[in-house]
Amino acid sequence: MNGASWADQWDNSAKGGCIGGGAVVESSVGGAASNSKTAKYKEKLGQGLDKTKAVASSGFKKLKTGSAMGFRWVKDKYHKTTNKH
Repeated sequence: MNGASWADQWDNSAKGGCIGGGAVVESSVGGAASNSKTAKYKEKLGQGLDKTKAVASSGFKKLKTGSAMGFRWVKDKYHKTTNKH
């Protein structure tokens, strides 16, 4: 190996350790079309992440409620067995 780490070889910046420096950039006439596709992709990705966040939040609330009910049940059972006179 020539001393460059794996991360340096795949670095997209011009100062990366790769000989020839940086990523290969495709130049095309349809630059506006690719920007449009990128914007649509980012929008869909953002919507997906919003949905994921909502589902995770809902699941966490259910977990929190269920565990609180379980601890309360255990606490009540413990008090019933220890408070006998």
